[in-house]
Amino acid sequence: MTELIAYLSTGKGTWGHVAGLISKDKFEKIYLLTNEFGKENFNTNEKTELLKVNSNEDYKRLRDDILEIIKSKVKGTEVAVNFISGSGKEHMALISALIKSGIGFRLVINEEKEVTEI
Repeated sequence: MTELIAYLSTGKGTWGHVAGLISKDKFEKIYLLTNEFGKENFNTNEKTELLKVNSNEDYKRLRDDILEIIKSKVKGTEVAVNFISGSGKEHMALISALIKSGIGFRLVINEEKEVTEI
């Protein structure tokens, strides 16, 4: 199994999509990048870690914060990534951090009965 990294941010219905990914039990570990509200209000399981980031930072600072999280948390050489929740700025920072870390990534979505790579 692999690890999942996703934003838990804004967007109507996006928390449900992320919750659906988690419920499929396909991942060894799940890291959700979120704000204080998400950290306090999103229900997780034992495999899920909510990691607070400040998306109001500039792009480079946000990327560097995410890069530090990736370096300290991710154990493998490849992760699954989901971009349903979050803003373009958040997604750009996450992609940049993944590239700088040298970790490969696959894009995944939550479909009706399974997690699907796109």
